[in-house]
Amino acid sequence: MRRVTLFASSLILLLQLSAQKITSSAFSNEELTPVGVSVTVTSGSVTIAEKKIDFSAYTGYLMLPNDTGKSIAKVFFTYYKKKSEELNKRPITFTFNGGPGSSSVWLHMGGLGPKRVLLHDDGTAAGPPYQYINNEYSWLDKTDLVFIDPVSTGFSRPLNGESAKQFHGYIEDISSMGSFIRHFLSRYERWGSPKFLAGESYGTTRAAGLSKFLQDKYRIYLNGIFLISSVLNFGTNDYYIGNDLPRALYIPSYTAAAWYHKKLSPELQVDLQKTLKASEEFAIGAYASALLKGGWLTDAEKEAIAIKMSYYTGLSKEYILQSNLRVEESRFYKELRRKDGLTIGRLDARFTGRDIDDVGESNSFDPSFANIDGPFTAAINDYFQKELNFKDINGYNIFGEVYPWNYNNVQNQFLNVAESLRDAMSKNPALKVYVGFGYFDFATPYFTAKYDIEHMFLRPEQRKNIHSYFYESGHMYYIHKPSLIKFKKDVNDFFELSTSN
Repeated sequence: MRRVTLFASSLILLLQLSAQKITSSAFSNEELTPVGVSVTVTSGSVTIAEKKIDFSAYTGYLMLPNDTGKSIAKVFFTYYKKKSEELNKRPITFTFNGGPGSSSVWLHMGGLGPKRVLLHDDGTAAGPPYQYINNEYSWLDKTDLVFIDPVSTGFSRPLNGESAKQFHGYIEDISSMGSFIRHFLSRYERWGSPKFLAGESYGTTRAAGLSKFLQDKYRIYLNGIFLISSVLNFGTNDYYIGNDLPRALYIPSYTAAAWYHKKLSPELQVDLQKTLKASEEFAIGAYASALLKGGWLTDAEKEAIAIKMSYYTGLSKEYILQSNLRVEESRFYKELRRKDGLTIGRLDARFTGRDIDDVGESNSFDPSFANIDGPFTAAINDYFQKELNFKDINGYNIFGEVYPWNYNNVQNQFLNVAESLRDAMSKNPALKVYVGFGYFDFATPYFTAKYDIEHMFLRPEQRKNIHSYFYESGHMYYIHKPSLIKFKKDVNDFFELSTSN
């Protein structure tokens, strides 16, 4: 299918735009793009901590070549560059979401970019039509930002005659995203800048993999990595019969959700931190030991564990015993508030929904995703068209068709990129790592991420470069305004320690 470009339309737009907004279908050498591919450049500003930040926004495509130099895909990006700033001193952060298959919309319009979706302070959305507002918690006072949409997401597409499958897999994705970063640094003259990656969810898997790939392949050394709601070892996150490790590591998240919905005993409702600490000790102590015993567990031992598990999860002892002490996360969403006729969210357990009935085994939809799906989709499309002056005849894929995702690199093993991150930190002692956890997140539960970090077996001098931050919110913890405020403060601190010599 022939791709319709903006080259001609940009000339028309040039006559319509105000003096402070220009289009780059052909400008200086830095902005030159291949025939049929356009980039628009607009000017904007955002006020952060009462200081106005003026920036240029570059919106469009970078052509991705293969090893022979043939272009195989056009990768869509949005690049925010602070004006009147020395590039070699100004950090640049490459950012992306996860999925795999997600565009960068969530970080772009949720917490990092100059605009954010308008939500209530607790993260709930108002009714349509949805709006976006200036983001006073943007990162643009600390770093330039490049939001990247991997091939098949956003507006990114393989070129005619190229198979999308060559981009859909762990190795394939790391290679294409690494190539994008390398070529971007050259095209926009950012090799001398302090460099950061920021990924969310599977984007943390990608970021950890890139930390090693960029060093080994292109000799690109990073100052820091942001792991936002991280998953580094799929073996700690993948529920199935025979893999009991995730069942133990999810218990503290069950506790956090039950605490939020006031389903715990009164003494556990007093102090969340104290309660979670006790739940963690139970999870990797008595409960993990019971799971390890399997059929060797006596009836008396099983009864005792069920009572304790009920205490920390808010579920009935009977339900836990019927589940053989192994309550699937999907069942937990339905069971915790079944008597209230409510289900809870996966991305954010604070949210509740209603199914057609209350007898099902799992919820029929994720109310926390339903809350953000419409607002973020509307906001990003509206923003591109109205303020960044970018349009494409192809739709913006919030989620692209990228499955099956290829994990052939690990064959009969779990993907574990914690080792890639450890390797990168060993070779680059200056590399700092931010790890952010949302207590009410079931997509990447906080205790599984803590476990992954502790099982990297870092040396003491490496361990001090890991910085952990916790939020009373879910997977996209920045939609919760108190967490967004804390997030911004934590990010500021992290940039400070990562760029100081």
